[in-house]
Formats: sequence, structure tokens, C-alpha cells
Amino acid sequence: MTQLSFATLDHRNKKKRTKREAFLAEMEAVVPWALLLALIEPYYPKAGNGRRPYPLVVMLRIYFLQQWYQLSDPGAEEALYDIQSMRAFAGLELGRDAIPDETTVLNFRHLLERHDLTKSMFDAVSSHLEDKGALLRGGTIMDATLIAASPSTKNKAGKRDAQMSQSKKGNQWYFGMKAHIGVDARSGLVHTAGVTTGKVHDAKVMDNLIREDDRAVFADKGYVNEKKKRAARAAGVYWAVREQRKPGRQLSSSQKRRNRRHGSVRAKVEHVFRVLKCQFGYRKVRYRGIAKNGAQVFALLALANLYLSRRQLRCA
Repeated sequence: MTQLSFATLDHRNKKKRTKREAFLAEMEAVVPWALLLALIEPYYPKAGNGRRPYPLVVMLRIYFLQQWYQLSDPGAEEALYDIQSMRAFAGLELGRDAIPDETTVLNFRHLLERHDLTKSMFDAVSSHLEDKGALLRGGTIMDATLIAASPSTKNKAGKRDAQMSQSKKGNQWYFGMKAHIGVDARSGLVHTAGVTTGKVHDAKVMDNLIREDDRAVFADKGYVNEKKKRAARAAGVYWAVREQRKPGRQLSSSQKRRNRRHGSVRAKVEHVFRVLKCQFGYRKVRYRGIAKNGAQVFALLALANLYLSRRQLRCA
């Protein structure tokens, strides 16, 4: 029989279930744990070579807590000591289990980055959702969002991150990187993603976001390209990129109606960005360089897909 601490017993006897507990219970139910653990297990340290490693499932759960609550490595350690609901989700018990320190948390994150495992997790979650009938095919909505980076030069090198760059949106300049996503037009779930420095134009990566069997393409005016438009229509692909007025001319009434008609479909891509930035709080990069931040983006998008499809998955 497992012995519980006084903190756990007091927590179980409380009268109200918090929003954090409800959220973690939902995600506990929809994350394909066995599938993701099988991806990481070949790279994870084995017992017998030095200090005994923490169970892989514990470290993966802590990593997901970091993504959902934007916790740094030291912040994750502190949260596990302070917050009972997070300890319970990670499967840790004060007084019985040692809490992983910040270095252990950092080493696990580096393991995922070194072997490109967050991209593998994103692909595995996409395949899982497709098998469950949540992620469909037929059309793609493309969009990109700017993720801010610190412009500070108060570091050892005395320079800003060389892999981040300036990008102008409207009349405002931003410094950071871009996350580019291709979203299924029917389900609103992300099927393809990538990251670039901030100055890369959205249209330059559009070919990487469209699936071979897509029969419709939706995007905002940042993806206007007459050559690709003609090629798509010649191939029988429905081109639904927002019409942009040409210099000295106005949009016709039919073009305006077409833009309004496609707007409700294109809006689905914003639901993903809302989850990333509002639900998960990912508004600013945490690390230096594209590779580390890109790894985090793939993990966040995999979790965002699971969050957006959680009700359908629980009913399946």
C-alpha cells in the first residue's frame, strides 16, 4: 500500500476542484502516453550506468507541465515542491519520492532537443489524431505568428540573438522568430509546422505547409502569389487566399464577398494561436537560437492539437 503524505491527504479532503486540476485531468486522459514514451525510451539513460535515472514517464510529465505553464527549469523544480496538483500529475509524493532538481529537468529537455524528439512527438500525435478521426484531410489553412525575443544586449557577448531578426507588422516592428503552421481546414488541427527567423516572408515557406493531397488552400493576403495561384487552379486546387487590392485599384464586390466567405474558414488557424499564446502563455521565446525554440514550438503544437480535440478524443 502506498503511504501518502499529510499534504496529499489534506489536498484530497478539500471541497473544491481547481481549474488546474480539471485541466490536468483532461490532458491526462487524452495524451497518448504509451506512444510518446516508446519514442523517447531508446534514447533515455538506462539504470546501471551511474546514478539511477528518474522514471521516464515522470520526466515527460514534468516537461509537459513546463509547456502548459511556461515554467523554466528552476521554476519547474520550485513548482513541484509548492503545488500538490502538479506533483500528483507527475506521480511524485513528498516524503516518498525525490523531486528532480533543475539540472535533471534541463538534461531531459536537452535530450529531447538533441535527438529532435519533439518533432517526432508532434508527428506521432498527428498520426494518432488521424487514426482517431480527429485530424482530417482535404484542405489546408496557412498562417504564421511572431514570437517575440529579448532585444537586450546585456549578456556575455554584448549582442542580441543572431538567429532572431526584425519583422514589421502593420506599422510596428517586432524582434524574434516566426512559427509557421498548416492547419487542416475541416478540423482546425495543425498537420505541418516550422520555425524561421522573424524576417522570412510567410509566402517563402508556403510550399512546405501544403500536403500533396490538399484540394483547397486558405491563407491571408501575406500569401498572395499569382504564379502559385495559376498553378493551383491548373491542378484543380481551390485557391482561397485572401484577395489583395492592387495599387490604384479597389477590390470588386465579388472579391469582397469571396474574402468574407473564406474568412470563417481562415479563422480556424487563429484558434491554434489562441491556445499557444493565451491558454499556454507562449508569447516570448525562452532560449537563444532557432533550434531550441523550434523544439519547444513542436511540443507546444502537439499539446495544442490534443487540447483542441480533447472532447472528441474523450468520447471516442
